[in-house]
Amino acid sequence: MSETPTVDETVRLLLDLGLKEYEARSFLALTQIASGTAQEISDISEVPRTRVYDAIRMLEAQGLVEVQHSNPKQFRAVSIDEATATLRQQFVTQIDTLRSNLERLEIETEPAAADRMQEVWSLTGREGIESRTHKLLDQAESEIVLLVVEEEILTEALFDRLHEAVDRGVDVVLGGKTDTVISQLDAEMSSVKVFETDLGWLQGPADDSEVAISRLLLVDRTSLLVSSFYPADGNDGSHEQAVFATGLENGIVVLIRRMIASGLLPVADPVM
Repeated sequence: MSETPTVDETVRLLLDLGLKEYEARSFLALTQIASGTAQEISDISEVPRTRVYDAIRMLEAQGLVEVQHSNPKQFRAVSIDEATATLRQQFVTQIDTLRSNLERLEIETEPAAADRMQEVWSLTGREGIESRTHKLLDQAESEIVLLVVEEEILTEALFDRLHEAVDRGVDVVLGGKTDTVISQLDAEMSSVKVFETDLGWLQGPADDSEVAISRLLLVDRTSLLVSSFYPADGNDGSHEQAVFATGLENGIVVLIRRMIASGLLPVADPVM
């Protein structure tokens, strides 16, 4: 099989989904022909013919390949829709099993109240930070204050959760640091008041190559997430890190809550 970026990537994805390399290459070969013998699969995939039979047997067991018992045997891949549905279900099943196992192993004891008030944790990576952001938005009961600096943060998934919060009666306050961000917030969240924040330190000087705040989220005035882009040597130019803090009396939460109130709009600070 002549190697192209698409072939390479497809094989890697199949490997990530649990197939072995010969299985992935044999399956990929069958998607390129109506049906084929072991020799034809070997010619396309460059999998040794004697190993094609083992690969096909495993693919058949997973519901990805059909076999015609002729002489010689003919093999064909199931449709793309059926194959992706089968692989998706296997992936979901594995995730469900993992969740069940983790829940059984989870520490059941809760930290003391005094410890919870002082919790401060760090997160690294865009995907993990977005996941925590979405979880906080989903858990919001009374108020969401979100200040956005980086336009890339404004994803469809984020807006979906903000709309869901509004629908369940949560007060949503949105702030933007740039005209582009503000216009997107206005367009997507027309029922929510959008403010231009005066917190100039969120963005810093235009030529500043140091750390830049990208988002600031305060939920129910007790849970805080602040993420930043850090200069990096990678091809993407930067990577994202965040600080997550909880507790009504947590010093970091109190500080940011008061800074938001002074730089965005008069949000009353709870009486201590």
